[in-house]
Amino acid sequence: MGDSSNGKDVRFGIVGCGMISRFHAEAIRRTPGAAIAGCFDAYRPGADAFGADFGVPVFPSLEAIASDSAIDALAICTPSGLHTPQAIGAIRRGKHVVVEKPMSLTLADADALIAESDARGAKVCVISQFRFSPAVREVRKAIQSGAFGALTMAELSMKYFRSHEYYAQADWRGTWQMDGGGALMNQGIHGVDVFRFLLGPVKSVSATARTLTRMIETEDSVVAALELANGALAAISASTCSYPGYPRRLEICGDSGSVALEEDSILKWDLPYECPLPVGERASRVASSDPAAISVEGHAMQYANMVDAIRSGAPLLVDAKQGRQPLEIILGIYESSKTGKTVYL
Repeated sequence: MGDSSNGKDVRFGIVGCGMISRFHAEAIRRTPGAAIAGCFDAYRPGADAFGADFGVPVFPSLEAIASDSAIDALAICTPSGLHTPQAIGAIRRGKHVVVEKPMSLTLADADALIAESDARGAKVCVISQFRFSPAVREVRKAIQSGAFGALTMAELSMKYFRSHEYYAQADWRGTWQMDGGGALMNQGIHGVDVFRFLLGPVKSVSATARTLTRMIETEDSVVAALELANGALAAISASTCSYPGYPRRLEICGDSGSVALEEDSILKWDLPYECPLPVGERASRVASSDPAAISVEGHAMQYANMVDAIRSGAPLLVDAKQGRQPLEIILGIYESSKTGKTVYL
């Protein structure tokens, strides 16, 4: 693995130069001790535009950027179906990896990536930037302190809107092979990740997923009932055909108090002590109808965590094992809808 423990910048290569890659590039720019060392995209005009905008070299192939000894880590920003094979290929060439969500499309692939990273000592950071939100961290602290009492109910609502044109822009969108799922796997995985981070393991799921109005293979609407390992009951709903799209909302209730999160803002705080963060402010950056309307702050915090991990061995908040957690829930929901049966995780 590349060694940046001597204080030199951790040098990142960007693989895939679509919309999300620019959030990664800006996050790297903001991160002390990090630098962009180059880019690659199979669509050369996209790579050339990225290289010109960020002033970095364009590599001619995936092999070339993965094999360059001056690069410490690769950021995988390609379509979801490519994430695991490209990440494993990078690890085998001695690179650390930052991979966009979802890290894999199956649990077998996720386990293969985990095994490869463990075997070779590679750092694998899975983008799940909302775990770094101060609001999410404050709610997690409250849960761990027992402020909610016994957790009883939780509801995650993700009513998004993506147009027909959004799916038509790229032929991989909305396909099982390259997207791995629809409203839940692509748009909803961040919400499911925060849900799992705050509420812990899921015991069982019973779900219905349907394609109601979008001309795609995967679901555009899904509802699920869940029983959590802590005994609470929960519901998850997700859609990409709910015009005009509403902010993601997560309500967590206990027999001593409750909280409502809107995106990464605390909308309601009904706990036995005063919240140290602002309460009642609506979320300012909402991607419910515009996938580009996210903040780069979360990505920057993840890159700072990654740089610390590579340089000093600091623990990654979202490593490959953590990245597998929302995947298990989502795939369980799909399995339940497919079989019509309750699935136990």
